[in-house]
Formats: sequence, C-alpha cells, structure tokens
Amino acid sequence: MSESEQTTTGAATNNSPGSTVATYTVSGMTCGHCVNAVSTEIGTLPGVTGVDVDLPSGAVTVTSATPLAKGDVAAAVDEAGYELVGPENDAGPGR
Repeated sequence: MSESEQTTTGAATNNSPGSTVATYTVSGMTCGHCVNAVSTEIGTLPGVTGVDVDLPSGAVTVTSATPLAKGDVAAAVDEAGYELVGPENDAGPGR
C-alpha cells in the first residue's frame, strides 16, 4: 500500500481484553514524517500499547491499557506540532 493510501505506524497494537481503543482526528499531517511524529509522541503516554495513524483521513487509533485523558492525547499531538480535532469513537470498559 502506498503512503498516500494509508500509513500506519507505532507500537504493535495489543487488543487484549480490558484494553481501551479510542480514535481521534488529527489535522495538519501531510507526510510520513508527520505520521511518525504523532505516533511517537502519543506512544510515550503511560499505558499506550498501540498507535495506528491513517494519513489521508487523519484518523489516529490509540490502544491503551486504561482510558486516556483527552487532554493528555491533545498535549502529545500538540507536542508533535499538530492539532487534535476530537475523538470520533471511544470504546472500552465502562464507556
């Protein structure tokens, strides 16, 4: 698959029982470097077990051991130089 179709990167996704998956939209990404920067920053958050980034749509799917605070994800995206638009979908225990 070419980078313009879909680019995914980050830690290996672990969808074990009890993990939380949340999808966010990030604006401003235009290339593979952008994807790597966002994935790396989000991947440093405590409990994150996987980050998948779809470049064309800006969708960022984060798998974590426990639910993450949206502010923490937004801060990581901001640190990478991009903007978190908002969660599209949150799924996990108690959600």
